[in-house]
Amino acid sequence: MSQTAAFIPPAGTQPRETPKSSGLLLAIILIGQFLAILNVNIVNVATPTIESDLGSSGAGLQMIVAGYTIVYAVLLITGARVGDLFGYRTAFLGGLAVFTVTTLAAGLAPTTGWLVAARLLQGAGAAMMMPQVLTLIQRNYQGAARGRAIGLWSLMISGGIVVGQALGGILLGLGLGWRIVFLVLVPIGALLLVAGLRVLPADSGGGRTGLDPWGLVTLSAAVLLFVVPLVLGRELGWPLWGWVSMGLSVVMFVTFVRVERWVTSRGGRPLVDAQVLRAPGMRPGLAILLFGPATWGAFLFTSALHLQGDLHLTPLASGLMMVPCALAFGVVGLAWPRLPPRLQRSLVPFGYVVAAPAYLGLGLAAGGGVPYAVMSALVGAGLGVQVAVTNLATERVDGAYAADASGALLTVMQLGQVIGVSTVGTLFITLDQSAASSASAPLTTSIAMAGLAVVAGLCSIFLVRRAPAAL
Repeated sequence: MSQTAAFIPPAGTQPRETPKSSGLLLAIILIGQFLAILNVNIVNVATPTIESDLGSSGAGLQMIVAGYTIVYAVLLITGARVGDLFGYRTAFLGGLAVFTVTTLAAGLAPTTGWLVAARLLQGAGAAMMMPQVLTLIQRNYQGAARGRAIGLWSLMISGGIVVGQALGGILLGLGLGWRIVFLVLVPIGALLLVAGLRVLPADSGGGRTGLDPWGLVTLSAAVLLFVVPLVLGRELGWPLWGWVSMGLSVVMFVTFVRVERWVTSRGGRPLVDAQVLRAPGMRPGLAILLFGPATWGAFLFTSALHLQGDLHLTPLASGLMMVPCALAFGVVGLAWPRLPPRLQRSLVPFGYVVAAPAYLGLGLAAGGGVPYAVMSALVGAGLGVQVAVTNLATERVDGAYAADASGALLTVMQLGQVIGVSTVGTLFITLDQSAASSASAPLTTSIAMAGLAVVAGLCSIFLVRRAPAAL
């Protein structure tokens, strides 16, 4: 993506010159994003301790882990609209405040029900905060500075997932109990709030009105009906209600499209404006950000099971094994803007050309050690081009629709990760638990991830063949 043209603002909405406090501003919004991503996985390693301390049932533990992701995925687009209506600074700080308070509530939870409720509200706070980050970058950075900022944005997303697994293991290793995985984040959130109030520039949002309640209801229902059975289905044995729910989600997505057309025909502001989806690059970009993150989510989930379950590594050692992958992901994302424009576009398909065989290599290097770390680093390097996908997909989106594009991209990325975990993750667990096929689990799932990477790479051809936006 051409970093100098991530969004094309209309007259009067050109990004302001990079402020002198730009470094601190970027640190605040990216650390806030990092905390939100961190919370997806940090609680995973604490579930056995929570179960014994609170007497949680299996369903309760599932909701403690998955409730955050479900609410987060459902409300991302709505969170983008809140920023557009009430101001991106206000929405970011409001989401951060909700996230921080509910993180404290989670750390002090006396019962399972309390902890589940806190996790659900944490997800709501994260969904309000996260979509504002890309929009704030677009509004406050230009040229090379924007390229570096989006590269760091990508690094925070990848690093937060990996660090969540490792940090959870480190904190539990201190012997301070499960509550510390939440409480340690509270002072960080509080400091970010104080700094954000002083540093983040005031704004009035996108200057448009209307929350589109019918669009909100139908889209939320569609995502909820789709995500809940995917997140909970594996643990519950894929019950009939889950399949019915996913079928109904298709009906609700169709209903949502018709509702949005109706709102547009009446002169209203739809939740997802068709102009965003019609922008050159958005549709192939959304397809890539569905299949690419699906491989990423599946890889992190199955690798944790394999390294800890089959190879008997500790949670900390398992997390550290993923560090080369996260570093390679970040290096590619940060180095991409420094390449000549001609190479920037061709890099995207090449990234998936690297990732697909690297996934196969993971299956062949299932014994762990240096070969596994090298293959994981190649996976990270290949998927590091996803920062380029984000920029190429949005380079022709009108700046007035920046929040809409941000919300749509983040939602699809989140859905992609959920799909990857639920499908490839279920395949791995099914094979791993079978005495006859447990040895083939890593290789079979690596083939599945390589196939998804190939699909993402094919979609990327449609993205990069378009002429770059005029500067």
